[in-house]
Amino acid sequence: MSITIKSKTDLEKMRIAGRIAGTACHVAGRALEPGMTTKDVDKIVHDYIVSQGAVPSFLGYGGFPGSACVSVNEEVIHGIPGSRKLKTGDIVSIDVGAYINGFHGDTCYTFPVGKISQEAQDLLDVTNASLYEGIKAAVVGARLGEVSGAVERYCASRGYGIVREYCGHGIGRDLHESPEVPNYVQGGRMGIKLQAGMCICIEPMINVKGDAIRVCRDGWTVRTKSGSLSAHFEHAIAITQDGPVILTEPDL
Repeated sequence: MSITIKSKTDLEKMRIAGRIAGTACHVAGRALEPGMTTKDVDKIVHDYIVSQGAVPSFLGYGGFPGSACVSVNEEVIHGIPGSRKLKTGDIVSIDVGAYINGFHGDTCYTFPVGKISQEAQDLLDVTNASLYEGIKAAVVGARLGEVSGAVERYCASRGYGIVREYCGHGIGRDLHESPEVPNYVQGGRMGIKLQAGMCICIEPMINVKGDAIRVCRDGWTVRTKSGSLSAHFEHAIAITQDGPVILTEPDL
């Protein structure tokens, strides 16, 4: 798949999709409380997206049964919403996509449920900060590997594991477009030059202990092999002549 360059009109539409996705994610995150199920979280996301005239990008995508991926504690990504009840001290990654006017928005944030451990808070802080390190590197003329390297350096230097089997991606009329956006530099290859009009999702998936993961029997949910906590943060951004622009900031 070739890399698409978005027009000014395209970017305006992507801002709308991104804002809906970002707001849905944070509306659900603010509602988290002990005793809720991950299915309850999914319903909040679904209802908000639909209320804005958009369609949940994930619902039915590749057969996925939810409107959001809701991943708890040791779950890295692609958690299927269901009967799992949240409890105080959990961390919950809510990954949301919204489709409207022919374009997708895609974002994720990992939220605490009540008071969490210092280990969990440090993981959230580092993973979120690494996302913004990646965003800062996403400028016209930079190599894609500079974005990947910024995330890798920030997390690896603090002793965290970086998930390698999954990565960020281009976004636009399709939910997943070229190029792939890894969270580490692959064999020293720095990749393509970034151009104005490119739109990518940067999404660090970071573990407390080790890089290794496993896919569960449901065929979707990905967990850390060590059983340690994992966090996932994501923004869709546009590369512009004036610097990177975040498309998925919530409207709250």
